[in-house]
Amino acid sequence: MQRIIKAAVDRGASDIHIKAGDVFRARINGELVPLTRQALTPEQTRAIALDLIRNEEDRKRIDSITDYDCGWGAQGIGRFRVNILRQRGSFAIVMRVIPFEVPSVEALKLPKTLTKIAEAERGMVLVTGVTGSGKSTTMAALVNYINTNENRHVITLENPIEFLHRDIKSSLTQREIGQDTESFKMGLRAALRQDPDVILIGEMRDAETIDTAIKAAETGHLLISTLHTPDAISTIMRIMAMFPPQEQAVVRIRLAESLHAVISQRLLPRADGKGRVAAAEILVVTPTIRDLIIDGGNLSEIRDYMADGREQYGMQTFDQHLADLVASGEVAYEVAHANASKPSDFELQMRTFGGLAKRQSANVAAVAQSGAPAAAPAAGGNEGFGSGIDFLNL
Repeated sequence: MQRIIKAAVDRGASDIHIKAGDVFRARINGELVPLTRQALTPEQTRAIALDLIRNEEDRKRIDSITDYDCGWGAQGIGRFRVNILRQRGSFAIVMRVIPFEVPSVEALKLPKTLTKIAEAERGMVLVTGVTGSGKSTTMAALVNYINTNENRHVITLENPIEFLHRDIKSSLTQREIGQDTESFKMGLRAALRQDPDVILIGEMRDAETIDTAIKAAETGHLLISTLHTPDAISTIMRIMAMFPPQEQAVVRIRLAESLHAVISQRLLPRADGKGRVAAAEILVVTPTIRDLIIDGGNLSEIRDYMADGREQYGMQTFDQHLADLVASGEVAYEVAHANASKPSDFELQMRTFGGLAKRQSANVAAVAQSGAPAAAPAAGGNEGFGSGIDFLNL
């Protein structure tokens, strides 16, 4: 198992899938590809699940587990966020790869506006996107920037702990749900009594947690968290929808006063076939944006203010950033167009580059013909990774 996992990590996998009746699979550059040819048995997936669980009490109740989250690591291989589940009566496992090195905003090639956002003394910063869009990595980069440049006390609440931060200029307290504190709600309430400057919450799942998060921002803390929303406007709408109608007017005012920024992102395949790059939409709450949130009836206007506030506030829409990525040669025109929030706006952005997009698309096609990575074979085909690991007996 460890040889297969290491081979996947060496190839740049972001996730590894293990399931009875199927081969090992890994998500590489956004594609789910087979690693081996031999299907796993239910006994093998149970043994793997047991090996990944480190808590002795949980190991004893392995056969009663239906959904389970934990962290796992191995020397020379890496660290992983593990989800163990049941399907068709047997175990299945999904492992998210967590790099040993904590990423920086620069290394991730994220907009420099993010460093300004991280310097805020108070307010709520939300990193949003669909599952697998790199939210945890971006949050780690924000904490890394604070840790490197600010003298602050940072408390993180995670399930499980992903990136391991060492104290540099800041003091970091990393707490794992289920091990160091009972829940996000309890951990967040306790954090307010632990003299924090910055609080990171791995996920806000309910109105009570969001209410406490807003309270933390209102009382002078910088709070960083995530939501599974595709863009800034839907993030505001999702938060409001979590509260009963009779509370929404008050919550809208509190949210407008406490929200500092929303960073929404999508991961797109690079034009050269070597990994993925983040396209980011950035909303910074200005007095005008605050009024729009309080009013609640014209949230769609926020997109126009994001587009116009690029130079002064560092805001940008997805379509603006997509145009930049095409112009720099990082993303193919067709990929960017397919992922645009408003294709017509994206096309307008590209026209300002004088047809560069089409030339870039032609360049990408030439790269593909001259040696871009070939598609992985289907399960049961010839070689998986070509790493000498096919038919490995576990």
